[in-house]
Amino acid sequence: GSGFIIDPAGYIVTNNHVIKGASEIQVVLDDGRSLPARIVGSDPETDIAVLQAAGDRLAVASLGTSDRMQVGDVVMAIGNPFGVGQTVTLGIVSATGRNQLGITDFENFIQTNATINPGNSGGALIDTLGEVVGINTAIFSESGGSHGIGFAVPIQLAHKVMQQIIDHGHVIRGWLGITGQDLTPTLAESLGIGFREGVMISGVLDDGPADQAGLKPGDLITKIDHRPIGGSPQMLETIAARAPGTPLTVTLYRGENELEQVAIVGERPAIKGR
Repeated sequence: GSGFIIDPAGYIVTNNHVIKGASEIQVVLDDGRSLPARIVGSDPETDIAVLQAAGDRLAVASLGTSDRMQVGDVVMAIGNPFGVGQTVTLGIVSATGRNQLGITDFENFIQTNATINPGNSGGALIDTLGEVVGINTAIFSESGGSHGIGFAVPIQLAHKVMQQIIDHGHVIRGWLGITGQDLTPTLAESLGIGFREGVMISGVLDDGPADQAGLKPGDLITKIDHRPIGGSPQMLETIAARAPGTPLTVTLYRGENELEQVAIVGERPAIKGR
């Protein structure tokens, strides 16, 4: 696996799947030094982990702004593919905002055709200024090798996760205790209701924040805090961004009636077994 240093104190970012289950970690720098490292914390839901290495004179990566990346921008993927040593590959941003790929729970990937192979995971995706814009995380492949479709976690998303791991040892996210599916014209027709963009609640956890606020299966969520919700990924990210204990206004349709319910956000439970 690969990673990059983000702080002179030795904090290193990599993928959760790179260090999962590890009992001992050694970090090898490009100057040949091998340093022991400890796991500060990890977040399976974005596949990000933070380590801390014991050392000095550590070169720190410069973090860029992934929100400004556009299709066609030139990027380079740095890593250690197949263990051959530090390697840089060149490509472009093929797409942004990729989600619903089934790779992680919170997906907003940069897609690139810069060659990414096993061993690149956790390495930096950098722009032409040499600034990190993403963390190489996954490839789409039927053979195990690169087919020119790689995915990186945007550094804007990763930075929030990294800071929470450093501050708290884990990531704190908001949670309502509901499951849902996007309302499509076909689903709306089968249910005999008018089509509106939103998320249909399919399940509500007993005595969870949504249940306590009066939300029910079959309710169609169209807005959260008066902002339109277009689909499940947006709803998940919006709720997760809220601090536990804060109120959140949910606009929904129950049948043909529009309602507003106020829920008190809970803390998203940690996922076990990952």
